[in-house]
Amino acid sequence: MSLRKLCCFTMLATMVAFAAGRLNPYTTEPVRVQSPVAVQSNDARDLGPGKLLVASRDLRDPNFAKTVILLIHYDDQGVVGLILNRRSDVALSRVLEGYQGAKDRSDLAYLGGPVELPTIFALLQSQAKIEGADRIFSGVYLISTKPLFEQTLAAKPDPQVFHVYLGYAGWTKDQLRGEVGLGAWFVFPADTGAVFNSDPASLWPQMIRKTELKVAGSEPAWRGGAGRHSFPSSDTRHISRHCCFHDAL
Repeated sequence: MSLRKLCCFTMLATMVAFAAGRLNPYTTEPVRVQSPVAVQSNDARDLGPGKLLVASRDLRDPNFAKTVILLIHYDDQGVVGLILNRRSDVALSRVLEGYQGAKDRSDLAYLGGPVELPTIFALLQSQAKIEGADRIFSGVYLISTKPLFEQTLAAKPDPQVFHVYLGYAGWTKDQLRGEVGLGAWFVFPADTGAVFNSDPASLWPQMIRKTELKVAGSEPAWRGGAGRHSFPSSDTRHISRHCCFHDAL
């Protein structure tokens, strides 16, 4: 192609681009850069079963500092949650001594919260509906009765989709709403990956970084404790002799 033809072709392409509005150096429209959108909320109206609570950096109560909690019950009678990222060093075979299905299980129990530490809950991911279990969200079910727990253990569920919790976290509805309003907690949508995270120690750092994508409008006012009880101890050596189930949820 000759130099003259190349110049004519370039000028024609430029004119077409201007006409289409794709190349306008004189536009007064500001360039819009889409900023990352954080999925978390500080609005107490977003609370409900299946939602995740992520402790803010300012929540210093040792019972709840750096925790991620799944809400499994939420109504005017009260709120119940399970801490997802406090895995103990005690195998289910020890915690559930006497349960035939737990005899050879080496997967570790989780400390679900400071309330009624001997109480047992389990979360199970299943594509099929589990009769007698409470569906928390999507394919995640709560097991809180002894017969269903024994039935589930007998089926030898994969530890990647089956977690056992000792104790739980509890609030009144107004108490938790107040804590969220003060900035103690971020509220995240349901997330199966968070519930069954294979590295629970990394869960809170991952999620708190997500909250920092959003520029805070004001500094959190929260500096106090959260929840209504304190952990009596993280020692689970004797829990196997006193395990019970919470059928009231």
